[in-house]
Amino acid sequence: MDRYKLYIFDWDGTLMDSINKIVHTLQGAAQLSQLAIPSDQAVKNIIGMSLTKAAQQLFGDVTQHQIDAFVETYKHHYKHGNTTPAPMYDGCSTFLTNLREANKLIAVATGKAREGFNDIFALSNVDHLFHTTRCGDEAISKPNPDMLLQILDELNVNPCDALMVGDSHFDLLMAQNAKVDSIGITHGVGDAQMLAQYQPQAIVHSLDELNRLIFK
Repeated sequence: MDRYKLYIFDWDGTLMDSINKIVHTLQGAAQLSQLAIPSDQAVKNIIGMSLTKAAQQLFGDVTQHQIDAFVETYKHHYKHGNTTPAPMYDGCSTFLTNLREANKLIAVATGKAREGFNDIFALSNVDHLFHTTRCGDEAISKPNPDMLLQILDELNVNPCDALMVGDSHFDLLMAQNAKVDSIGITHGVGDAQMLAQYQPQAIVHSLDELNRLIFK
């Protein structure tokens, strides 16, 4: 697994343990926006999509004005209202450092909007290890391959030389659509049975396990 030149990571549920924070924030924003409060599972099912597309799927027949207002409420509530912890997963810094020391390129492909991602990224203590990032408001939403294709083009890497790591079916389907190999990780929203449907090269349960797989 160390043959790839470029390793691309989803953020939420892959590198950052933020699923519960997203669920609680989205439910709180829905309540504040006077929209139907979705279940925990319904929220988990849309994590990875851009927020606008996720809201359209969750809330169905609502106006664009309602969607726009919800998105702004969510962003404010995530940053200032919700206090659910969202640490980096164990082993994250060590694993990414190992990739850099092995002269690998590293990127993020996240459904988060750029403004919110930059705030979180700057506090992660791993931001200096990445060569580039793409956010949900800079590309067509996952599972469209646009985000990965932009990263490949910027870093001048062929699809066959890149690996996508993600916890959701959106991540792995995006990789398939871009003709990029993938690895599924189960500590986020997706379980092994679901992730296996998208033909990943492997399924792991932690970043420590992924580190051992790549650097065995």
